[in-house]
Amino acid sequence: MLRNILLAIIPIFVAVDAFGLLPIYMSFAEHLSPHGKRQLIIQSILTALVLAVAFIFLGLKIFALLGITVGDFMIAGGAILFCLAITDLLSSTKQTSIPGEDLGVVPLGTPLIAGPAVLTSSVVIISQYGLAATVISVVVNIVFAGVLFAMSGFVIRVIGRSGAKALSKIVSLFLAAIGVMMIRKGIFAIAAGT
Repeated sequence: MLRNILLAIIPIFVAVDAFGLLPIYMSFAEHLSPHGKRQLIIQSILTALVLAVAFIFLGLKIFALLGITVGDFMIAGGAILFCLAITDLLSSTKQTSIPGEDLGVVPLGTPLIAGPAVLTSSVVIISQYGLAATVISVVVNIVFAGVLFAMSGFVIRVIGRSGAKALSKIVSLFLAAIGVMMIRKGIFAIAAGT
């Protein structure tokens, strides 16, 4: 079980890309009071957790209703992950939007923390590592993003804004590789008739 949790944590860690989101969080929280920053973190983490966990439990049921196999979703999800990774690798900055009162919900909670990459990865890894390992890995990674946001001042002092951007690019490269792996496994799953 522990091995499955550790293996499930890796793709979700890559998909969340907490270090890549750190500069975006900081730009949103720049003019907020300490209380406002705490509220922003709590709102974004709760939104991401509710959305991701609900999708984990309902995703496969929706697939069955629509006649979508896990292999189909692996190919589609892998293609999306690959495109998201390439877009991030080729762009100089992640897109941000103007802060509003629900900034923790949209865009920080979703689609930035719990976006297509997290939802796709979480549904696909259920078949590989099990439901419990998937839920635990999603919760651990989203909570880690919240802790990282709370420690943002310290982290940026240590690795610098350039370091955070460089780390984000490396994570995007892994995300592209995971996307290709998911497409490959999806093709094999369809060929095997599962």
